[in-house]
Amino acid sequence: MRTLTLRFEEGLDVAKALGNKNRMDILKALSERPHNVNELSEKLELPFSSTAVNVKKLEEVNLIETELLPGRGTQKVSSRKYDQIIIDIGPSESYQNQHQIMYDMPIGEYVDCFVEPSCGIVGEEDYIGMQDDPRSFYEPTRNQAHLIFFKTGFLSYRFPNRLPYGTDPQQIEFSAELCSEAPLYKLDWPSDITFWINDVEVATWTSPGDFGGERGFLTPTWWLTNHTQYGLLKNIKVNKDGIFLDGVKVNEKLSIDDLNLIDQPYISFKVGVKEEALNKGGLNLFGEKFGNYEQGIQMKIYY
Repeated sequence: MRTLTLRFEEGLDVAKALGNKNRMDILKALSERPHNVNELSEKLELPFSSTAVNVKKLEEVNLIETELLPGRGTQKVSSRKYDQIIIDIGPSESYQNQHQIMYDMPIGEYVDCFVEPSCGIVGEEDYIGMQDDPRSFYEPTRNQAHLIFFKTGFLSYRFPNRLPYGTDPQQIEFSAELCSEAPLYKLDWPSDITFWINDVEVATWTSPGDFGGERGFLTPTWWLTNHTQYGLLKNIKVNKDGIFLDGVKVNEKLSIDDLNLIDQPYISFKVGVKEEALNKGGLNLFGEKFGNYEQGIQMKIYY
């Protein structure tokens, strides 16, 4: 996945460029394939001149790129440069000059789990095991999962600890695409989804619903649109200043020093829905072949 990450003070020009429906429609069209200005103008039913101006604006903020390609004469073809944009509105401290470790964990590589139906594991082409049977979560082929769902329970992962000895970790981030789990799908179906790092409970996010009815960008065509299609990309960040969920501080009493990152050979990450949750609306976890984001569970550490 191609990600553009901007500090808060860098995001103004990009935000202005995106604050226009026509430009957003252009980016959506370019997510399907590259287009020239004529094709964009016809597809979006816009005048050629205003389409060209909007393409130019997106070029200026580095969201799309245009190249000359041979065809019926030489034509300028535009393509989208990034799959997602993150504007960091957390603490102003910059980690640009820190060392960084990044790891993308396939969602089927969990080391422990407990799930209750409705539940299931879905590969790129079919179900893995049987639907609504927790025994399927122990199938050897679970590592090929691209969608996992359950009503209550948890999945636990262990990331390799690649921090060099003697270093001081400054920030750790996890991101994953998630939503609630309802029969088929239901846009209004809240669920309290909790995250743990090294067995420390760090945050709970209330998913607003289970999203379907419109195909996810990556969701395979055999998976019907009356089933769950995509989630929301959630980001959990822990540094010296506290814990942040999508850039918003949710806990200032705990910090990265409470996670004991250098004391064991792995870094654990757990996600689940507690039995005692107020909104016990289940969980869908998306891998790189389902949903809108081409990733599993991503971990980044700055040190």
